[in-house]
Amino acid sequence: MVKPPTIIHAFAVEKGSYHHGYTWKIYIEAEAGDATMDKIASVVDQPGGAGSYPTDWINLKPQYQKNLKGYIQWNIHSISGDLQEGTMITLRVSIFDKTKRESNIAVFPFIFESGVKDQYKLPAPFDQGGMPRLGYIKIDLLPSGGGY
Repeated sequence: MVKPPTIIHAFAVEKGSYHHGYTWKIYIEAEAGDATMDKIASVVDQPGGAGSYPTDWINLKPQYQKNLKGYIQWNIHSISGDLQEGTMITLRVSIFDKTKRESNIAVFPFIFESGVKDQYKLPAPFDQGGMPRLGYIKIDLLPSGGGY
């Protein structure tokens, strides 16, 4: 049996500020299966908003194609500026290898709230400091209601 890539560990906070330009870091650790890892796929679902957004792709640099541990960064923007208090999204992250096989999917629910402090302790294995940024998610959210 041919082995696809595997996401071994994943972590992201579940709440953040709804003000324009919030930075969300999604930590992942993964290993290649029988082929070289190629891309990270990010899919966002926004119930009550735009629904599912098109997949965003991050090409992996050569040093991360066999094993990776780091984070992807999303500088969250909305087409209309600030998002509404209580806006919920779900981010699904997976990794594809060069033969187009997909890893397991890590699911990250997130809610935008005021007064959220971005103070958290990273769990192992991401707590060692110096985690590399693997790339950026480039998705602009639509306001709730889905219109432009």
